[in-house]
Amino acid sequence: MPHDVTLIIMLAAAFGGALVLGWLAHRLRLPAIVGFLAAGVLIGPATPGYVADMALASQLAEIGVMLLMFGVGLHFSLDDLVKVRGIALPGALLQMAAALAMGFGLAHWWGWPWGAGLVFGMTLSVASTVVLLKALEARGLLESSDGKIAVGWLVVEDLVMVLVLVLLPVLAPLMLPEGAGAAVSGKALGAAIGLTLLKVTAFFVVMLVIGRRIYPKLLWAVAKTGNRELFTLAVVSSAIGIAVGAAALFDVSFALGAFFAGMMMRESDFSHRAAEESLPLRDAFAVLFFVSVGMLFDPAVLVEEPLRVLAVVGVVVVGKTIAAIAVVRALRYPWRTALTVGGSLAQIGEFSFILAGLGLALGLLGQEAMSLVVAGAVVSIAINPLLFAAVEPLKKRLEAKGAAQAVPQDLSDPLAVLPDAVDVERLRDHAVLVGYGRVGRVLAEQLTARGLPFVVVETQRDLVEGLRGRGQPAVLGDAQLPEVLVQAHLHHARLLVVAASDLLAVRGIATTAKALRPGIRILLRTHSADEAELLAGASLGEVFYAERELAIGLADRVSEVFKDGAAPSAGH
Repeated sequence: MPHDVTLIIMLAAAFGGALVLGWLAHRLRLPAIVGFLAAGVLIGPATPGYVADMALASQLAEIGVMLLMFGVGLHFSLDDLVKVRGIALPGALLQMAAALAMGFGLAHWWGWPWGAGLVFGMTLSVASTVVLLKALEARGLLESSDGKIAVGWLVVEDLVMVLVLVLLPVLAPLMLPEGAGAAVSGKALGAAIGLTLLKVTAFFVVMLVIGRRIYPKLLWAVAKTGNRELFTLAVVSSAIGIAVGAAALFDVSFALGAFFAGMMMRESDFSHRAAEESLPLRDAFAVLFFVSVGMLFDPAVLVEEPLRVLAVVGVVVVGKTIAAIAVVRALRYPWRTALTVGGSLAQIGEFSFILAGLGLALGLLGQEAMSLVVAGAVVSIAINPLLFAAVEPLKKRLEAKGAAQAVPQDLSDPLAVLPDAVDVERLRDHAVLVGYGRVGRVLAEQLTARGLPFVVVETQRDLVEGLRGRGQPAVLGDAQLPEVLVQAHLHHARLLVVAASDLLAVRGIATTAKALRPGIRILLRTHSADEAELLAGASLGEVFYAERELAIGLADRVSEVFKDGAAPSAGH
């Protein structure tokens, strides 16, 4: 050919193979991700025939991670991040420590040096951004309270990995087997840690103080041109450009930079349009990510080291899941949250490859460790959708056995019951509002402005504590359980409003409420006409969803305008 077409051929092979094998996986009732990974194996160096450019595939996959995190940031406000800090910060640190300990234990059992064990354990402790977000999106959980906890958990993991990647080269001489006598001065180590924290802090300040004001204005200026191509270009260039700039200036990851760029642009009135414009690119490059992971995989490791691969997968899928569930439950969150967070984090991905590659370059890890990390990533990513699909059946089975009591099982928890300061006499003919997310918060503000009494039921401790601090009656717990609705005085309420985002939870809450008080009026919020039809068919209450209510609101406003003024003349 007259010019280099390496990139074009690779894209054709990657997208074509992913389409065929993804479709085949779907026909076999397997997750499409399995087909994408298989496509990567076929065009990787471990199989005969065409071999794609690994460097190009890695860079394209990184773009996908940036765009995906940017899209999440567009739907994830700074307030959301602050609200989940009470569980995301301790949860992520404890779960990473548990995974690190399990990985270190395996390495010690295999006779590896202690330095290799530490690096290996750390590679198993951090989840893949792409896999987690795709799993949450596929189940409509990205904007739910559980989804926000998982995303906040992921942000904490990313911040920890940024620190690890900066400090590892400084600490490597101490960790090498032959470098037992090597020393790293406390001054050098302190300087490295201080510099890293200073850069991360500077990044936060720049994004919160400057970016929060500039990005919405930039998007508004471009939107005013009315040119769709310019608007799309502004969105994509912001996502990638800010991510690259953040990595170059502040040494944070591309993913973290893109995530905060999206959060800042969320302040714009055009954030939803920005999310829609970037969606096709996010999906396409996410496929390339899975293909690039498959290209790293050598199937021979399954034959040569089957027990070690099984042990790694056990740590990632079983060990990390159990650790995450235990931490979430210890923090007194319901089983639904614990199982969702545990399932979403039961895999490893891009950060694991970066850290393993750095360990390999520094002489801390051998090629065998790198192969095991890749094998563990491929297998855990492939089975993660299956694990996620088991969350709801497992929750129901636990509840059926009586093992799954939600937050307010112990009335000694002060947040599980209304405080004595609440005037119970006012809680007659009141409303019970379940869910204090974006919709619930707006609804609560409107009820307060109208002087209407209501009790909020939430599963997040931070939100309940904040509401009570402002004098608003609130109860902590899963409203699917009768005792939680009893604590909200449902028996004396005029109506129940369910503003939760999980369809299964909405149905469970409405069913429980009808059993407790058959005649109560119930208002249900859902996301789409399909979900509304399912709920309406079950006769659980009045159903509201965004598109229909927006159209009705606009029609009401149009009617008011025509009533207020004279009818327009013909031809105007």
